[in-house]
Formats: sequence, structure tokens, C-alpha cells
Amino acid sequence: MSIYLISYIEIERQIDFYYQMKQIEKKFELQLTIDGFISDRHQFMLQHVYDVSHKPFSFGGGLLYLHTNQGVFPFQIQENPSTFIQGFKSLKTEHS
Repeated sequence: MSIYLISYIEIERQIDFYYQMKQIEKKFELQLTIDGFISDRHQFMLQHVYDVSHKPFSFGGGLLYLHTNQGVFPFQIQENPSTFIQGFKSLKTEHS
């Protein structure tokens, strides 16, 4: 059961039959649960995530970073992540 959700985008580049490059935008959801984070490709336990930060772009959107014991994982987002980040911080405080 997810408590907070935020959408993120992955851009896949492909070469078609006519050697033209296409960019395919795929949309996924990053879920924050009581136990941790779940993305399309990864799962992180809450105790293994040290921080969540955000770098906005001047043209809108930005990158959401999960700082984990396995490194930093970026997620390209289109919306304001402040509620998502606050949710993480309050969960982290409860489980400390």
C-alpha cells in the first residue's frame, strides 16, 4: 500500500527502420510506502534511504534524487515533489 506517489519519466531512444532516432517517453510511478520506496526497476527499504532531494529545472520539472546505501538514484519528474519529500521525512522520523 503506497502512502505517497510521484510520477517520473524515463526517455528511451530507439533507431527506427529508416535510421531515424526516436525518443519514447515512458511514465512510471515512484511509491513511498511504510517500508520504503518502489519504482519500476528498484526497491529500497526505508532504513537504506538516507535522504531525498530535488533539483528543479528552469523550464519546469526537475530531478528527484534518492540518496541510498547503494548510491544516488535520479528520477526525472514533472511535478512539485515537496509533499512527497515531506512524507519521506516524517516517515523517517517515526521510524528512527
